[in-house]
Amino acid sequence: MSDDDKPPEIEGAKEKLIRSKEKWAEEGRLLTGRPDAGRVNRLPPGQRLVTNWPVLDLGAQPDVKPENWRLRIMGLVENPVVYTLDEFLALPQQEMVSDIHCVTAWSRYDNRWKGVTAKALLEIVKPKPEVKHVLFQSYDGYTTNVALEVFAADNVLLAHEWEGQKLTREHGGPVRMVIPDWYFWKSPKWVTRIEFSATDRPGFWEVRGYHNEGDPWKEERYS
Repeated sequence: MSDDDKPPEIEGAKEKLIRSKEKWAEEGRLLTGRPDAGRVNRLPPGQRLVTNWPVLDLGAQPDVKPENWRLRIMGLVENPVVYTLDEFLALPQQEMVSDIHCVTAWSRYDNRWKGVTAKALLEIVKPKPEVKHVLFQSYDGYTTNVALEVFAADNVLLAHEWEGQKLTREHGGPVRMVIPDWYFWKSPKWVTRIEFSATDRPGFWEVRGYHNEGDPWKEERYS
């Protein structure tokens, strides 16, 4: 990747907002102490159900023009690729319905997505045997990380549509990750790079007191 291709640092991020979330982690705010380890209930502990889709970001929403969007899949793979949006949309598409669980304690049921499954991308790029982690970077500089088995789940999708419409800028368009079994900070908006790695690399929130995994039913909000 050339210097011109690198995503910028998170410009316009609100330090007051970031600090308030760090304080939540320090205080263990929103934790009930009653994890639902068996996932008996659809709604994870400490969550409330909403019907709207709240907009959460760091105070910056990159304006990524469709013609400029690129997805780079790289690292320890047999077939690294770079997709334009047209090339991405030409891949086999799938529709899925899944729930959103935000670490700020709201959940939204039955979101209809359309996009390319993580499993389909795995078949294309073919991660090497030593891969254990998947690292994401967004156009605003945001980063996060998941284990390979989390990324490879059947319900993980790179989505470009929500409820039959193009994914809006505020919600991460043109393309965002959707990892519905984890808190939604693990589903980065405006995704531009996916790296397969043998070693872990905690991301933006993970180094600021948030859990390295993020299972809502275990209340893995904070480290």
